[in-house]
Amino acid sequence: MAGRREEARRAVMADITAEGRRQLARDGAAGLSVRAVARELDMASSAIYRYVRSRDELLTLLIVAGYDRLGEVLEAAGPDLAGRPQWRARGEALRAWAHANPHEYALLYGSPVPGYAAPTDTIDPATRVYVALGEPMRASRLDPPAAPADLADDGAAILDALGLDHAPAAGLALLTAWAGLFGMVSLELFGHTNNVVTDHGAFFAHHLDALADDLGLP
Repeated sequence: MAGRREEARRAVMADITAEGRRQLARDGAAGLSVRAVARELDMASSAIYRYVRSRDELLTLLIVAGYDRLGEVLEAAGPDLAGRPQWRARGEALRAWAHANPHEYALLYGSPVPGYAAPTDTIDPATRVYVALGEPMRASRLDPPAAPADLADDGAAILDALGLDHAPAAGLALLTAWAGLFGMVSLELFGHTNNVVTDHGAFFAHHLDALADDLGLP
């Protein structure tokens, strides 16, 4: 009996998540409403609040689902590759996912939603994305310059979180590469490179290689 109840609960949560994603695309994060989700699913408000108690919980649900969806996409990009080829594959996969899911990307990496503070539930799903984007370094021999003394602990902590065995400077280089990667995706997705870049695909590929050079990926 307990197993059937849990299965039914997962099915309802999946429906709520799917409808939340539809409303996110239509109304944006600021327009999300638990009552609106209930209405579209033909659920009583009293019923849906047993699953999602507030708008913030709905946002958290969508954020966790977004990170998991993106993590799956990145993990499936070049799983048998390593180094620069895998970095290219996963960078291109990130860009493609962002263009296919612009509202979810904006929820994860765009402007914060006023009044919402992400709980710790989002940390592990978010880390999954960065683990996938750090994987190209795993089998690579890197020789970055030594990290500044006041930043070495930060670099080491990044590598430790990802399970990577490199000098602390490599962790700082990876953080810089992530900033460049997400920064370029965001600039393009939000229209800041329109009338500046003629071929966005070619420019992004060039940017990925420049970041791989900075990382020292073979």
